[in-house]
Amino acid sequence: MSFTPELVAELEILALFPLDSSQEGLKIHQTAAPKAIAAARRLYEKDLIDQPDGGYLTSLGRDAAQNVQTVLTILNVEETA
Repeated sequence: MSFTPELVAELEILALFPLDSSQEGLKIHQTAAPKAIAAARRLYEKDLIDQPDGGYLTSLGRDAAQNVQTVLTILNVEETA
């Protein structure tokens, strides 16, 4: 599996979701970048979010978003010399 531009866009959307509360979601506006709009639609089609323009994470989507955000945290840790 490779990191296609479409996959990266989906990962970027998942990274935006707040995980502190299941009562918070995202809205991808029609004026957003076309790649973000398309990524949100694909996440909806994969049953990771409950609306084609964002909304809330599904149970599977929450797991995916947590994993994405964990990977970002691990990779963004600055090494101390």
